[in-house]
Amino acid sequence: MATRAAGRPADGDAGGEWSRQGLLAAFALVAVLAVAAVAGAGMWVWFRFSPHAGPASESVHGSLAAAPPVAGAADTAASATRARRDAAAAAPMTAAAPGQAEPAVLSVRDPGAIDLPPSTISGPAGIPSGFPQTPQGALAQLVAIDTDVLNTATLDRARVVIGAWALPGGPTGQSWSAVKALASFHSAAELSGGPNPGLSVRATPMMGLVKASDGPDWSLVCVDFEVDATLAKTARVAAADCQRMAWDGSRWLIGPGTEPAPAPSIWPGTDAAIDAGYRSLRRG
Repeated sequence: MATRAAGRPADGDAGGEWSRQGLLAAFALVAVLAVAAVAGAGMWVWFRFSPHAGPASESVHGSLAAAPPVAGAADTAASATRARRDAAAAAPMTAAAPGQAEPAVLSVRDPGAIDLPPSTISGPAGIPSGFPQTPQGALAQLVAIDTDVLNTATLDRARVVIGAWALPGGPTGQSWSAVKALASFHSAAELSGGPNPGLSVRATPMMGLVKASDGPDWSLVCVDFEVDATLAKTARVAAADCQRMAWDGSRWLIGPGTEPAPAPSIWPGTDAAIDAGYRSLRRG
């Protein structure tokens, strides 16, 4: 559900062809990939995303306890695995106030770091790939997918990427929240959905976390971006995404099932981001 999003223009000028509130409200729908899209008309108000109530699930930052399968009942074991993973995906995360997405005072605390492994090959659709079969590898793959889609910010590119990087039963070119959000953004900005010389987006992955893992072939990971968007003016906002990542035998892909509960979009490096469990991303 969408209400308000908040942010600050980088240049401090409140005027211009595209207002600070209008740009930020529209772009927040693109950036927060895990939030379902809303009608384009609603983009013209100053949105904020309603946080999930309640504390983070105990499965955050941990492994899921496997329920013992019934002997000889592979279908029962598979159902238990699906239920366990669905519960982890649906578990609400730390609540974040809308204003916490704005640039804010950085913490002096050490958040710790997650070492992202380097890409070793170029995968389908030109997305960096070749990450190892580890939770850190799953996070690195999601970072590569999201960074490409955010920085390109076009509908065609988002459809190509999700078509190449989702398993059957996962998001599609019609259902993926990023595609819906991009469509709403371009509609509200009166853009065609393709490349536009007046639109510039730079998404920088700053922090991340592993919400849950379930064996070597499944991890639920989240990334928190600093996003700078310019459309006549520049606005800056934090944006986060969580996805189920599944190993298909050779690479990580976005896995089947409903997209996870949204991660809190909190300005990276703040006390609030650290308290939410985010750690700095460090590239190997």
